[in-house]
Order: sequence, then C-alpha cells, then structure tokens
Amino acid sequence: MKRLTNFSAIAVTAMIVLMSSCSKDKRKPGTVYMPDMAYSRTFETYAELDSLKYTSDVNDKGGMKIFFNAMPAAGTIKRGEMFPYTLPNDSNGYKMSASVPNPIDFMTGAEMSEAARLYNINCAICHGEKGQANGPLSAKVGAIANLTLDLYKQMKDGTMFHSITYGRNNLGNMGSYASQLNRKQRWQVIKYVRTLQGPAVADSTTKAAVKDSAAIVKK
Repeated sequence: MKRLTNFSAIAVTAMIVLMSSCSKDKRKPGTVYMPDMAYSRTFETYAELDSLKYTSDVNDKGGMKIFFNAMPAAGTIKRGEMFPYTLPNDSNGYKMSASVPNPIDFMTGAEMSEAARLYNINCAICHGEKGQANGPLSAKVGAIANLTLDLYKQMKDGTMFHSITYGRNNLGNMGSYASQLNRKQRWQVIKYVRTLQGPAVADSTTKAAVKDSAAIVKK
C-alpha cells in the first residue's frame, strides 16, 4: 500500500510537471530553468525605450530610471577589435604617429584581396586604382595625393593610419574614414597600398649615409 501511495505521488508530480511545461505558446513555457538567460531584462535591439524606466540623459539618471545610451561600456573593446588608437588629432599627434608600427606583419592572399576590395571601394575613387591620384573624382576634388610618389613611399605606416583615421583636410580634401573602415581594415588597406608603391627611393639622409659608408669601405 505504501509503495502504491509513493508511486501515485510520483505519477501525479510527473503529470503536473509535464502539463506545466507544455504550452501552445513556445515563447512562454510553463517552467524555465534559467529565466534570466532566456528573458533578458536589459534593452533589446531596436526596442523602444520606456521613458518612465530608461533615460539617455546622463543628468536624469538615478532614482527609478536606468541610464542607457546604447554605447559600449567605457574601457571595453569589441571582440576581435584591435586596441584603440589614442594619439590626438593635432600636429603633435601627427608627428608622433610615425613611431606607431603596423600591427599586421603578414596577410594571406584572401586578406590581401579583401584589402584591395576595401581600397577600391573607399580610396580608388580619388587616389585611383593604382594609387596615382587619377580616380574618377580626382579632377573635381583636387589636391589628391599620388601615393606612388617617394613622399608617400617613405611615409610611415603609422602616419598613413593617422591620416586615414582623422583625415587631412588641412592639406587637401580627405576626410576621416574611421567610420567606414575599422582599425584592422585601415591597417590592411595600408599594407595593400604598399604593394602599389613599389620600392621607395632613399631620402637625402639615407643617401648621404650610404655614400659615407662606401667611402669608408674604399679606404
């Protein structure tokens, strides 16, 4: 009799669990193991904010309102993203950018093809397919840099990155491409530009050093 009672209790419990877990609405099951994981309490993408609960005004936060401005938390970096470029957009930052190395040492054939695609979409319209300042808009815009000149062959990757990031409106009509290309893509495009330039001609300082070295060898 005791076994029968226990079996009946187990059967009833199982029936209750089964009935509570079955629902015609799959989005509202009767039993959820981890509800906080299934139903987010935070702001959903593209959802309209309830102004009584949320605020994007930093001066209005606190109390019963939650501050939310759809921006990443301060100090965080998107997964797969490179570290931020922190040099300022001024003459000193431009000068210091020459010391920033390109973090990309090598690119596969597929990555180089993607860099070429990005260059042709964002840069070739002015700089031209071969970087010779003969793109479709070059005549209308004016002051387009010929990337195959020794000036740009000798330019450091960091300086070129600085120009792509902030633009060079004081010398021409190039705006910032930071919103079109992420940091990795900017460095990759620079790698591709190097393939268009060919070998750089040594500057006057380098030539003098080579000449002096040759003279010492002769002696």
